[in-house]
Amino acid sequence: MHWIIIAIDAPPAIMKPGRNKACPCGSGKKYKHCCGREPAPSVLPTLHPNEIGALVALVGNGRASEAAAAARALLTTHPGNGMLWKIFGVSLLRQGQDALPALRRTAELLPRDAEAHGNLGAALHDRGEWAEALTSLRRALDLQPRDVKALIDAAHASRALGRTSEAITFYQRALRLEPHLIEAHNDLGNTLLALGRYPEAVTCYRAALGIEPDDAAVHSNLGNALRQMGRLDEAMACCQRAIALDPALSEPHDTIGIALAARGRFREAIASYRRALELNPRHIEARMNLGNALRDLGELRDSVACFRQAVELDPGRAANHRDLGNALLDLGRLDDAAASYARALVLQPDYAPAHLTSSMVLRRQGRAADAEAACRAALSIAPDSAEALSFLGELCADQGRFAEAEGLFRRALAIDPDLSNAWCGIVAHRKMSEEDRSWLEGAEALLAKRLPLRHEISLRYALGKYFDDVAQYGQAFDHYRSANELTKRYGVKYDGTRQSRRVDEIIGGVDARRPEPAGSNPSERPVFVVGMPRSGTTLTEQILASHPAVFGAGELTFWDQAAAARGTVDLVSAGYLAHLTSLSSTALRVVDKMPANFMNLGSIHAAFPNARIIHMRRHPIDTCLSIYFQYFSSTHPYANDLENLAHYYGEYVRITDHWRAMLPPTTLLEVPYESLVEDQEGWSRRMVEFIGLPWDPRCLDFHQTQRAVITTSKWQVRQKIHTASAGRWRNYQPFVGPLLRLVSR
Repeated sequence: MHWIIIAIDAPPAIMKPGRNKACPCGSGKKYKHCCGREPAPSVLPTLHPNEIGALVALVGNGRASEAAAAARALLTTHPGNGMLWKIFGVSLLRQGQDALPALRRTAELLPRDAEAHGNLGAALHDRGEWAEALTSLRRALDLQPRDVKALIDAAHASRALGRTSEAITFYQRALRLEPHLIEAHNDLGNTLLALGRYPEAVTCYRAALGIEPDDAAVHSNLGNALRQMGRLDEAMACCQRAIALDPALSEPHDTIGIALAARGRFREAIASYRRALELNPRHIEARMNLGNALRDLGELRDSVACFRQAVELDPGRAANHRDLGNALLDLGRLDDAAASYARALVLQPDYAPAHLTSSMVLRRQGRAADAEAACRAALSIAPDSAEALSFLGELCADQGRFAEAEGLFRRALAIDPDLSNAWCGIVAHRKMSEEDRSWLEGAEALLAKRLPLRHEISLRYALGKYFDDVAQYGQAFDHYRSANELTKRYGVKYDGTRQSRRVDEIIGGVDARRPEPAGSNPSERPVFVVGMPRSGTTLTEQILASHPAVFGAGELTFWDQAAAARGTVDLVSAGYLAHLTSLSSTALRVVDKMPANFMNLGSIHAAFPNARIIHMRRHPIDTCLSIYFQYFSSTHPYANDLENLAHYYGEYVRITDHWRAMLPPTTLLEVPYESLVEDQEGWSRRMVEFIGLPWDPRCLDFHQTQRAVITTSKWQVRQKIHTASAGRWRNYQPFVGPLLRLVSR
């Protein structure tokens, strides 16, 4: 910052007051009625203009220390002299000392001195005290509107305060006065860029380069603006030019990475981000972009580590916490993801993306109403958010409002035609037909682009569903197989040896016929529905939840967490009942339909010996194939490989055979899926009686029950029971080789 005293006026001569004025002696009487004495020097001290001039000369000759000492000495006898304070303040600044008190005093004593206010504003600007700086700079500009330096400082302060429109006005005023200010053109471009006014930003950057063609930073900024406009080739050319001019710049490497990622060249993008971080390890944007590229490639653990580093570097930035939450959500770590989203919203309550991702966690936690409220909060902030509209569609589908859901998916696609979630949502919630060719054409066109891994996977599952619906089974299986092969890139592998060992340990260590352990709870309130995924567990829960005395809690993760925590039986049972009460305080029965609880039945029976367990069984190949046709991300590592599926199913049979032999007959009811769909009423009555409730005919109209269902079966359980899915595997018999051995079991 350059401090210049541009003008020093001699102090006005001391004039005698008129005879009707107050006497300067301080008596309060009028001059003509008082002593008529002149004020003593201590009241109105005088300072010769030459003394001020000498101090100015010292400052101008670089002798700031001497000027400050002399000014300080004179201020002891002339404490009210504004010019002395002005010289003193500037002298301190020239020495890098704290000058704010002197500058504040100057502005008080010289309220009509534009430079005094400008100097104070500039000092406050340099300290980042933006609001006070802007106040002083405005005063300076009121007095001297053509002060270019004050205009630039005011623009910076306005921009820092988020007053971007005002900042633009200040920059434009400065440039009208001095059109060759490169930094002003560049800073105005940056401000317009932040507002999304990309063509105007490009104009500013080009104006700066017209003055100085070899400014690397401006080339880098121009590349960023062009990238935002989708002009990727030009953007990368600008950034390459910036790198050639200044190899130490990290920003152009980051922009090149973003452009490469936009073209699906994620590995090359990662290399660019890493180069940016080598040059500047504190480059937050590059670190976040690296984390997202790793996430797009399915390298979730590396992605989480990258986001954690970004949070450590800048814990006050909401986007860092949101992106960390996204990667944690991909890993199924719901509580950790929720904590990250909550932190983002503490930092920025109006941050729409964090409201949306919070909604996603709440949905998976079974809190349907809270999830919808969070999604609508995101839309209230960003009404044109395609992602939020699409996710609201999913929430509507959870409630069985499928027509409303499809309308939202189509609204989202009108805003963002490349939104894969919306394309997938349409096909997931109804049966497709040959009349849906426009959907097929749009989905295939999107698939032809290079997409992030999770988007390509989802789209291939959706295309598999389309071709299955129109009975083109070969094409359907090709898409399903491609989708499953792509999920293997996430690096989450199924360990069959470990699964077998775990089953061995359970069979060898649990004897359900032993006396009930101390602390077990006699409650009959919990009802457990277990089995392989896609075996009819959601249908069973929907039938039971249609009973007015039953609440369907969905898939609760409690028992896996309890096994890891190794709490005592009484603590576990009390904690579980408290959790059920938080979901429903009135229902006589609460259904937990986590299928994988078949691994935890020993612990469940020990904690709740009177709890009822319904085991759903379905044809093994139909079960496994239906699993293979669903996107389970990393939550079911066996699901993306037919050999692994066959092995996991075999271990499931081993452990459920064990429970059938060990658990009391009054505790476990086995329900064949095929029998349930053939004799809906008979088996429904049997299940209701088994859980200790009187029959209610509403259980036959389960498809009309209004409740949230978030599993992949949400559409099926809103339809009347039919037998179309029984024996479905025969359509795919040529492709299911490893599963064929299961039919002999």
